[in-house]
Amino acid sequence: MNRFTSRWVSRLVALPTALGLLIAAQVAPAAQAATYVQISGAGSTWSQNALDQWRKNVAANYGMTVNYSGTGSSAGRAEFIKQTVDFAVSEIPFQSAPEDGSSPEVSPVTFAYMPIVAGGTSLMYNLKIAGKRVTNLRLSGDVITKIFTGKISNWNDAAIAADNPGLAMPNKAIVVVARSDGSGSSAQFTLWMSKKHGSTWTYGLRSQFPQISGFKYQAGSNGVSGYVSQDYGEGAITYVEYSYALEAGFPVAKVLNESNYYIEPTAKAVAVALTNAKINSDLTQNLDGVYNSTDPRSYPLSSYSYMIVPTQATRVFTAQKGATLGTFGQYMLCEGQQQAEALGYSPLPMNLVQAGMDQIRKIPGAGSVSVDLATCNNPTFKPGDSPTSNLLAKTAPQPAECDKKGPNQCTTGTAGAAGTATEVSGTGSGGSTSGSDSESGASGGSSSSGGSGAVTGGSSPFALPADPWGGQEFLMLLAAILVVGVVAVPPLLWNRLPRRSVVPNSSTGAESTNLD
Repeated sequence: MNRFTSRWVSRLVALPTALGLLIAAQVAPAAQAATYVQISGAGSTWSQNALDQWRKNVAANYGMTVNYSGTGSSAGRAEFIKQTVDFAVSEIPFQSAPEDGSSPEVSPVTFAYMPIVAGGTSLMYNLKIAGKRVTNLRLSGDVITKIFTGKISNWNDAAIAADNPGLAMPNKAIVVVARSDGSGSSAQFTLWMSKKHGSTWTYGLRSQFPQISGFKYQAGSNGVSGYVSQDYGEGAITYVEYSYALEAGFPVAKVLNESNYYIEPTAKAVAVALTNAKINSDLTQNLDGVYNSTDPRSYPLSSYSYMIVPTQATRVFTAQKGATLGTFGQYMLCEGQQQAEALGYSPLPMNLVQAGMDQIRKIPGAGSVSVDLATCNNPTFKPGDSPTSNLLAKTAPQPAECDKKGPNQCTTGTAGAAGTATEVSGTGSGGSTSGSDSESGASGGSSSSGGSGAVTGGSSPFALPADPWGGQEFLMLLAAILVVGVVAVPPLLWNRLPRRSVVPNSSTGAESTNLD
């Protein structure tokens, strides 16, 4: 065998070893995944888009399986009580006196409320004027409450026209779409109406939206947003987490706040509003300060969702499950918050992250989970910040003057996913579209597609690979190369190599070497 052939054969022989070492290096972090056990939860659809993205992240990168069923907050709390799930997600706590007259919600195990993501309950709508979609609709709280009680039933109502001097409102019936299932979205929305407009909304806080003649009812956030986004949904309006409007590519109404500015539920507007939230000792929320915030940048229907986690081991919930749940909780509070804004939510501020970490420590088996704020890769704070600081709130811009109540009206609003809507400014005087805090052009990440999945920065052990060949895809590619290198290439190459054979000389008896 000549030197050229020998060199390539030696390289070929070394290829499997090199690839094996490379794969071993990639597999090493995934070895921890074997220690995770499968956990399951149920509840809120308000926060489901964020949860689904985070579940996808930890499954792809750490081999952690977190099952979740978006059945609505009420159903999630019921499943937790029956101990058929390991955790629940809700926007309101267990109810001691459910509005439907059913028995009080009493958990048989001790538990804690852990904040997971903030956001704004939005008024998503489908409205056209002269064939063009409206994206700059403005609504005051009084008008919203009258629409959702059936007292205003046409888009050309004088009260709606007063909110929108720049639009020639069409003579078209309003189709109100409400949740048919018990939900935190309904509870949050009705609580705001009862607190701010109790003389019109007389039903109080309702997880189950009351039956009102002429209204359409759909299950889940996907159900109500899906109805509004269809062609047959023209003229419809619903209340839903902002993430779903972004995902569908549909606009949401700008809501009038206490400073007489019409504001959209962007991440920064929610962050500003929640600086006025009062956090109860059990981490549930008192939103009176949010509703009454006088900061012109604040969105009044802002709140946060929380996970209900067990704080004692049971026959069903073991310490091993607790370790997995605690690790997933740490991921959500820190690295996961990096994607909150792109998904249509607002990342949690430091005080809620810190309080959430305290709740993780109460979960059986979660004692080894790292909950160090110094390594928490959350976009609302940096090491050394005050617990009450919020970088999003600090950097939130002032609203445009055309968003102030009066004779002018901004000509555009957030239209959900980029390029999906055509703005219409109507016949009013309009105003400048610059300087507002709307995130025009932002596209929401679908819970099915999972957005980009990439998170950067920080020293968290949960940092995701930034390159497209991270995780399982990279390992599969290397495995395929290894198989080809070991199984297919050697026979093909061997057949093409010159062979050395020893042939005896018939006349002298000496041996000579031939190369075939």
